[in-house]
Amino acid sequence: MRFAQLPLQDGLTKGLPASLGQLPPAQVGRQGWNVLAEDLPLPLALLKDSSLRHNSQWMRRFLAMAGASIAPHGKTSMSPQLFARQLADGAWGITVATVQQLRVCRAAGVDRVLMANQLVGRQAVGYVLDELARDPKFEFLALVDSVSGVELLAQAAARRNPGRPLKLLVECGFRGGRAGCRNLDEALVVARAVARARPHLGLAGVEGFEGAVPAAGPEEQDRRVREFVAFMAQVASAAAAEGLIDDGEVILSAGGSAWFDLAAELPHQLGDRSARVVLRSGCYLTHDSDMYTRAAKAMRERSPAVADLGPGLRDALEVWAHVQSLPEPGLAILGMGKRDVSYDLHLPYPRMMVRPGATGVPAALPDGCEITALNDQHAFMRLPPDAALAVGDLIGCTISHPCTTFDKWRFLPIVDDQYNVIEGISTWF
Repeated sequence: MRFAQLPLQDGLTKGLPASLGQLPPAQVGRQGWNVLAEDLPLPLALLKDSSLRHNSQWMRRFLAMAGASIAPHGKTSMSPQLFARQLADGAWGITVATVQQLRVCRAAGVDRVLMANQLVGRQAVGYVLDELARDPKFEFLALVDSVSGVELLAQAAARRNPGRPLKLLVECGFRGGRAGCRNLDEALVVARAVARARPHLGLAGVEGFEGAVPAAGPEEQDRRVREFVAFMAQVASAAAAEGLIDDGEVILSAGGSAWFDLAAELPHQLGDRSARVVLRSGCYLTHDSDMYTRAAKAMRERSPAVADLGPGLRDALEVWAHVQSLPEPGLAILGMGKRDVSYDLHLPYPRMMVRPGATGVPAALPDGCEITALNDQHAFMRLPPDAALAVGDLIGCTISHPCTTFDKWRFLPIVDDQYNVIEGISTWF
């Protein structure tokens, strides 16, 4: 990774001691800090190293079982240090949604990037073409779903002439969804337009995102996701049969963090062409206590092979805050809010507490503790009668959505199971 010269952290960064001078991120794990000893200010988002390692190992087993590759979506964490972990684990590449995210990957030394989005606009297209010309090791894929989009890219590539084609995937979509061709005929029209634009453009395969397929309930959702995956395979087979896809392996990419087991059913062979199935789950590494927990349970129920992989994914991301006030019976006010933790899918889940000066070992909160509302910097936690909390207690919460917790932090410590800080990561949103 070429991201060795990360900017220094200091006491102006949320989550670091106010008195801290400049500290390179690589030195964070050498400070002897312990979160439960209050060596770092709260609120604080952190990552559990043991859970990260467990989740990495689980995903490696899943990919080996499915015969698939992964290009985890970088938008989840936007952390070069976590990208490095994922690539060291064998990730095929990193996925992005914007050119700013792509630039972070390039600064981090990531050489293969899948942009799971349309490549549009002078600044974005120009940067990609310049990188293709500058670095022969750089491999890049973007999406296209219209002839007009193909023509704009072909014109730009012809003007810049990076010396090799800009590689594209035909994006498949569904009625009422976001981008993507709605049927086979539309998709083949786009694929033929890309093929006509050779040598400036090249068609590498087909892409889709199954996670937004609408449905009335779980059974219908599974059925419609499978139908969408089959549609992607149909487009790829037809495009390959017409000779529209460039030489080499065909790329078939889908798989967010909820139905990647069904996306892994994409074919590995299209006639005489071999295909690489590239999943894009970004949340597997940190997981959560809500949507992805329910999705993982559904995977185990519909797939005995997934259930046989052993204990499933674990929470790795927690947010800790102090009890600031106990203003009335049954209510605690915590010092964290919308600026610190995700709330778009569900409010945080209070799980643990530590009293300063005690053993430093988290104790489970009693049943009935529930966060009922968030302000910008405060959380309202309802308490049962047996919750003997005190002002100054530390409360640990799990979260409902990794993506919208990460984006609230420029720095997160990685801790061991005793909450000793062993590493620090930076994010670049």
